[in-house]
Amino acid sequence: MKKRLFKVAALAIAIATIGHPMKAQVKLPPASSSQTVVQSLGIRNVTLTYSRPNMNGRKIFGGLEPYDQVWRTGANGVPKLTFEDRVSVAGKPVEPGTYGLLTIPGKDQWTVILSKNSEQWGAYSYKEEEDVLRFTVKPERLAQPVETFTIDFSDVKPQSAKLNIAWENTKIGFDLVVDQDAEIMASIDEAMKGEKKPYLQAAQYYYNNNKDIQKALAWANEADKVPNPPPYVKYWKARIQLKAGDKAGAAATAQQGIDIAKQQDNPEYERLNSQVLAEAKK
Repeated sequence: MKKRLFKVAALAIAIATIGHPMKAQVKLPPASSSQTVVQSLGIRNVTLTYSRPNMNGRKIFGGLEPYDQVWRTGANGVPKLTFEDRVSVAGKPVEPGTYGLLTIPGKDQWTVILSKNSEQWGAYSYKEEEDVLRFTVKPERLAQPVETFTIDFSDVKPQSAKLNIAWENTKIGFDLVVDQDAEIMASIDEAMKGEKKPYLQAAQYYYNNNKDIQKALAWANEADKVPNPPPYVKYWKARIQLKAGDKAGAAATAQQGIDIAKQQDNPEYERLNSQVLAEAKK
């Protein structure tokens, strides 16, 4: 009896569904696209998620976005910045975490705000007491308008980068800097105690960060002792020799790198070793 009742109920639902078909969900593109950017900063990352409105013929600053008022900095929710490490933002320390990015546009000066509230929709619920950091920057006027609101990273170096905000004819930027040298140096020292020593990577770090160049050279020599060293080892050894003041040694090593690259049909390292050779012969 129960089974019969169940079948009757199921049949009734099926008939009702046929008589009243479910409405298909409408899929439309968002008015403002979203973007997530992961930028390495030293040995860790900065992650940025934000929405990107278009100008669409509108006057933006002093029009759609009034001067001297807190702005969500884009569309929809405020941009989220996640730091995996302690970061100096415009010269001021910020601990690891996720922050909301807001701004106060001005004709001659912008205020940049990092808020501990990263879940705000717009700036309607903004509270100054939730600020983690505030600082001012001078806006730059662009010769060519930026149609789509853009936040990006530029001037990326081993432990620093610049974060830029651009829309319409206005651009601002500020520096992000990490100090991971002590941690990196400790990791090199620890790795050198192991069986597989990172000679080339350690030599590159010492070269790029103006450490003890003789120590870097000793490590480059060790990296060069492997059977049939690849041309990139010769390239880096030659660069280190050149920085150490050994032009003749750099020229000889670079020439070896050129010869190996030719044998391996590797035009990239043939070119790079040739550049070091030319520098060594000056």
